[in-house]
Amino acid sequence: MLIVLVVIAILSQCTATSTIHMPVTTQDIIAGDVFFEIISPQDLEYTYRLRPAKDFGVSFTQKLEGVPMVLADPPEACQKLRNAREMQGSIALMDRGECSFLTKTLHAEAAGAVGAIITEYNSKSPEFEHYIEMIHDKTNRDAQIPAGFLLGKNGIIIRSTLQRLKRVHALINIPVNLTFTPPSKINHPPWLGW
Repeated sequence: MLIVLVVIAILSQCTATSTIHMPVTTQDIIAGDVFFEIISPQDLEYTYRLRPAKDFGVSFTQKLEGVPMVLADPPEACQKLRNAREMQGSIALMDRGECSFLTKTLHAEAAGAVGAIITEYNSKSPEFEHYIEMIHDKTNRDAQIPAGFLLGKNGIIIRSTLQRLKRVHALINIPVNLTFTPPSKINHPPWLGW
């Protein structure tokens, strides 16, 4: 009993006078998010983070390699997609706004997409630099493909780079397992400060 009291007294003094600094781990960074990497075009070859849809669709569990990530047409995907041919077997990249996240995902799925990525393209939006929790719209529908939210700055740079290069898609690997990759070795985009 005396030993226990001495240990408690020592620990109390330690915590009162010093702070324990734990290094940031990859698991801290991942925290339930999903990562993908762009493998082409070269200007975008980085690892990107997605916040998976909270309560609709399925999980990003099937590993897809070299799959096209196609810009949706129309970008907000609130109606039938005009570029369904390009969407077949692809991941749709869509703008946030105008309709629910689920509606966008269902339009991508109807066009043949195997996944949906939604991002904030309005740089003036208060959510531009934040990950948004994509929730179900409480309708009697559900998607059978995975969906995730991409940080706005990443979305703008991906879209503008593809447009500058006159490309309608990038090639990606999704999901990417970073469990054993030290945070300093994650190839994150240089325009982000994480």
